[in-house]
Amino acid sequence: MSYSILTLSVFDKQLKRLARKYPSIKADLAQLAEELLANPTLGKSLGSNFYKVRLKITSKRTGKAGGARVITYVKLVNATITLSFIYDKAERSTVSEDELDSLLTLLEDS
Repeated sequence: MSYSILTLSVFDKQLKRLARKYPSIKADLAQLAEELLANPTLGKSLGSNFYKVRLKITSKRTGKAGGARVITYVKLVNATITLSFIYDKAERSTVSEDELDSLLTLLEDS
């Protein structure tokens, strides 16, 4: 099955902020997109079709907080992968249930 990749406006804003800080993040994200097209359910399942995927940022130091996390939403019926949320692992550790609920509401509205 051929999937398409979409983004939410929330994701675009977060990516723009991180791109100023880490110049390589767009190239790193392009590589992640290829991996997601090959395996849409890549990463840890968060429930409600959300997955948390580790994104290595090459312009950032390595270590436990050496990357970012991308929250994806996979819709099998429409064959779409929506990049919903991205955050720097050094700035926060996880996404709350309330944030996932608000992302789900945004996805249902679009």
